[in-house]
Amino acid sequence: MKEFLVGLAYHVRGELLQYAGKRLARRVDGDSPGGDAQFDIDRIAEQAVISFARAHAPEPLAIYTEDQALIETGPAPRALLVIDPIDGTRPASAGLEMGMVSIARAPFINGQARLGDVDAALLLEIKGGGLLYGDLQNGLSGSKLPAPIPNLSRNTDLAKMFWSIEFNGHPMRLMSAAYGQLVDMSANSGGVFVFNSATYSISRIVTGQVDAYVDIGNRLLKDHPCTESAFKMAGRGSILHLFPYDIAAAVFLAKLAGVTITDAYGHDMGMTDLMDISPHNQQSCVAACTRELHAALLDTIDWSPPVVQSTLTAGHYRGG
Repeated sequence: MKEFLVGLAYHVRGELLQYAGKRLARRVDGDSPGGDAQFDIDRIAEQAVISFARAHAPEPLAIYTEDQALIETGPAPRALLVIDPIDGTRPASAGLEMGMVSIARAPFINGQARLGDVDAALLLEIKGGGLLYGDLQNGLSGSKLPAPIPNLSRNTDLAKMFWSIEFNGHPMRLMSAAYGQLVDMSANSGGVFVFNSATYSISRIVTGQVDAYVDIGNRLLKDHPCTESAFKMAGRGSILHLFPYDIAAAVFLAKLAGVTITDAYGHDMGMTDLMDISPHNQQSCVAACTRELHAALLDTIDWSPPVVQSTLTAGHYRGG
């Protein structure tokens, strides 16, 4: 299966690099089933996944992708591939290095699979070709990466933290109120990045380039349902938090590497349904190179920021 997964990822990358060479416009071609804007390169990547899988799958597979939802390459599949052909569509569209092909494999039993069932996964950098692969039998491996992996930082200091945060579909005012103090604390003596890719962010913890990744939108929504209208405004009418296909591969690989990774409550994400993209099943994430840094992040983020508290009596938060 490893040979097939790696071959699939490189095929998608090859199609995208060929398309990028045509210097076509960054064009939005509609929305994914979850409501995220789909760019022209998303269509190319999705087509590459399906054509390669139908031609080369070593066994019948169920395949769940961002745009195509669930398809089967043959009868009675016993394995599910959860694929985000481009995690980081926006940086990939801009020719930046943060776009990645993300593939996770899990047993497919009675038509179901959860994040905790994943037993093999890979991430492939579209621009640079760096590869992270891991499975339960052989552990973690990589190629064309900045350092041998895992290469986790030992940082425990928030002020010296290099970290990435997420803003797509997240009201800026609410995010700033929740962790603006952490940005202020770390922006000069550490580093704050917005990569627009959960997989790239998490993979950079594995490579030692950053210390942490934070995406807290789904917890804030669950804790404060009055913020739903603001999240939908930022998401053009949809809730756009971490979908299972965004993180299925990255979470598995991060755990193999020893990264401390949970949802924003500090809970394991293993029960996440790999094929449910509803807001209830969407996720938040706090990942860190050390347990101490992870705990400090959970303790320091303001989970009931004043911008929410001041509007609770009105029962509605508009953001802005």
